[in-house]
Amino acid sequence: MRLTLALAACLALLGACSNGEKTARYLIDPPSGGQRVADRLGTAELKDVSLPEYASGGEVSWQTADGAVRSNTKQLWADNPQRAFTLTLARTISDMSGATVIAEPWPLSEPPRRTLEIRVEKALAQADGVYRLSGRYFVGDSASGGANQARSFDISVPLGGEGPAAIARAQSLAIAQLAGQIATLSGPGRSIRTSATPMPRIDDIFSQPLPALEGS
Repeated sequence: MRLTLALAACLALLGACSNGEKTARYLIDPPSGGQRVADRLGTAELKDVSLPEYASGGEVSWQTADGAVRSNTKQLWADNPQRAFTLTLARTISDMSGATVIAEPWPLSEPPRRTLEIRVEKALAQADGVYRLSGRYFVGDSASGGANQARSFDISVPLGGEGPAAIARAQSLAIAQLAGQIATLSGPGRSIRTSATPMPRIDDIFSQPLPALEGS
């Protein structure tokens, strides 16, 4: 009898632990129909966004008054944070500027003109009620005379509430602001001209006609 009761209690506990309705998942989803800017990127491959460890895990993180970064195993992101951040940023830049920005790997036969790399240093819902997104972004242009960019960003969005839903909304708005900054190539930093002649692509080499044979 005691064994039966113990087994029943264990099964009930396992059932409670596996109840999916007790786990909340949140999307990164910037609002559509925002600002429109000129296309300054053309075609660009966006490398996987580099995120801090606390921001790349599956749990939604926030900072408490004691300065600690905490999370809850029942409050999760709906997708891998790095993947979601990268894909969302690429789509948002494309939508607002008309550029063709695609997350790696590049799927088109024609290679991109530019590469984008974003290194996030902070992506955190702070204890002061502000979501902070800061770091640096780089635009590589290998064409002779191309303009390479090395710039920083520091974006703050009021949380406007408490809990993971407010964090998800603020992060989505911060990503939209970052997309606007990258699309316009703005922010503190500098532009560096490409001085070296780019190496020819392997397909360009083999597409050239062969020289005539001597005596022909």
